[in-house]
Amino acid sequence: MDGRYLLDNKQSEAGIRFGALAELFDPVTFRHMDRLGTGKGMRCWEVGAGGPSIPLGLAERVGPTGSVLATDIDVSWTRDIADGVIEVRTHDVAADPPPAPPGGFDLVHARLVLVHVVDRAEALRRMVRALKPGGWLLLEDADPMLQPLPCPDESGPEQQLANRMRSDFRTLMAERGADLAYGRTLPRALREAGLADVQADAYFPITSPACAVLEHATVRQVRHLLVARGLATDEEIDHHLANVATGQLDLATGPMISAWGRRP
Repeated sequence: MDGRYLLDNKQSEAGIRFGALAELFDPVTFRHMDRLGTGKGMRCWEVGAGGPSIPLGLAERVGPTGSVLATDIDVSWTRDIADGVIEVRTHDVAADPPPAPPGGFDLVHARLVLVHVVDRAEALRRMVRALKPGGWLLLEDADPMLQPLPCPDESGPEQQLANRMRSDFRTLMAERGADLAYGRTLPRALREAGLADVQADAYFPITSPACAVLEHATVRQVRHLLVARGLATDEEIDHHLANVATGQLDLATGPMISAWGRRP
């Protein structure tokens, strides 16, 4: 990931987004981690940690005999959670050497990370190399092109405006190098990387209150870019944010695809 990343962790809205993403997706993420047998004494690498919820959840599972490495290009929201189990380190997964311990990691996980990384293939290779034999890679990434509408039930002008705003946001993401159809490629990418026992599923919420929190924070975070690019006016953005605040929009996220595979 580089300086072109659209959703800067240093902005105050980033913390709100991380909280909403945790509420929406942590149950899915931990369900998969538990299915893969994440437990006491394991060594785990959380790539592009962003917020603290996944490293903290992993630390609970691996206990004092395990370890969790949480890395990101900006550790603003995780640096304070470092303790005897969790290590926090600034790291670019596509450019820096894999920080693997001797023997490798039992679990490497990245959520909503690679869609933003320009050199996704190299980042994936580095994560695979960091696994121990038998270790699991769990990748979870968005595929907004599978279901591109924040309001799938486009029943009125408020929903139409929300859908247009999301399209404008995707334009900004694509300009920064995001692959908006990346999630669907994860199973094939894991197989081509040499992993075994590859499986995948997908999840996207509709009408969760956290969807509205995420939408409100995300639009505020990119507001200046939408206006500067001529994609939306301040008046349109204010109108959309007011609509979101009513709680009457049945907002959805793009599908998050989870795929996992084991290093032979």
